[in-house]
Amino acid sequence: MRVTMGDVPLSGFEEALRTQRARYPGADPAWRPGWQPVHTVYVPADRFDAGTVADWGGRALALARAHLAGPAEVADVFGVPEALAPAVHERVLRKLGREPVEDLRIDFEDGYGARPGEEEDADAVRAAEAVARMRAAGTLPRRWGLRVRSFADGDPARAARTLDGFLTEVAERCGELPPGFVVTFPKVLMEEYLVEFADLLARLERGLERGLGGGAEVRLRFEAQVEAPQTLPFLRGDLAERLDGRLAAAHFGVFDYTAAIGLPPREQRLDHPACDHARHVMQTAFAGTAVELSDGSLAASPASESAADVRALWRRHAELVRHSLAHGFHQGWDMHPSHLVSRFATVYAFHLATYDAYRERVRAWEERRAAGGGVMDEPATIRTLATALARADSALS
Repeated sequence: MRVTMGDVPLSGFEEALRTQRARYPGADPAWRPGWQPVHTVYVPADRFDAGTVADWGGRALALARAHLAGPAEVADVFGVPEALAPAVHERVLRKLGREPVEDLRIDFEDGYGARPGEEEDADAVRAAEAVARMRAAGTLPRRWGLRVRSFADGDPARAARTLDGFLTEVAERCGELPPGFVVTFPKVLMEEYLVEFADLLARLERGLERGLGGGAEVRLRFEAQVEAPQTLPFLRGDLAERLDGRLAAAHFGVFDYTAAIGLPPREQRLDHPACDHARHVMQTAFAGTAVELSDGSLAASPASESAADVRALWRRHAELVRHSLAHGFHQGWDMHPSHLVSRFATVYAFHLATYDAYRERVRAWEERRAAGGGVMDEPATIRTLATALARADSALS
């Protein structure tokens, strides 16, 4: 016998539903990911200037023209099917000439090293001046920012001072904080560091708004680096809420992580099973949220500019990029101009290989559902296919 509840409310349901929708937007069947860069280029602050992006693009394009004469070389070096090789080759050359860097990070941490305070202050101002010149010239990447020192080093005031000086100088020179800014927060060994850093950003935000005038609105967000096993236990879906929505992304740090768990040097690689475990924990923690995920890097460059050395580097980098993509990580770090070639070639081949088939499956499912016919694909699979198509459209644009 059916029991009728009448108008008795389900206590707390509406509040829980609101929380769910805010915390896990990806659970909505209609949700699709927005634009996410396929890479982040890290450049030590002392080597960064207004011409860095153009220089990287020029060097990458020169390597591509020298060692990828045509589609046949693309197929051979990157294992791209011959039918796709012409499109991949053409897209790589066009991308390197038009937008070689999608996301730029000016590094004041490991890549920069320990410096006297006065030197770091000066480099922060100089980096801000370069950003302003790039903004004026239209060469500032769609996403950009800097990496500060870790609170785990015991000197949070240094990170705060560099970030404050940099942001103040950029805002004064540009008359605003240009869109796309994000700051990278490394070596997060304690959850409390995240809270303190989010509070620091809130204070800097208010100061920037005062400096820019009463009508200015500034929103500072950051990406946390996952570089130690101690970080994994406090990764969870509600973390972004606790940090007032300031957590934009989580980036995996392969070398610090593999060193922290005691792997030998030769095993410090992105495709080690221990790194797969860490990435899967990151995925589990942030599944369905708006927090983006990024993989780490290959700390190698070609031994020389000979065809053999450059192609060997490209093959290894392409293996790692494919590994990341297969594990659901659509972004990674690039540390040398040569990496741009293998990054874009591998990403383009990955998406082009399945795009038409995925689109046809989605179309067929929609038509069969409308007609009331049998459908083999599950709705969850169709959502995954639609998400993959959205990511492909973003990466191939």
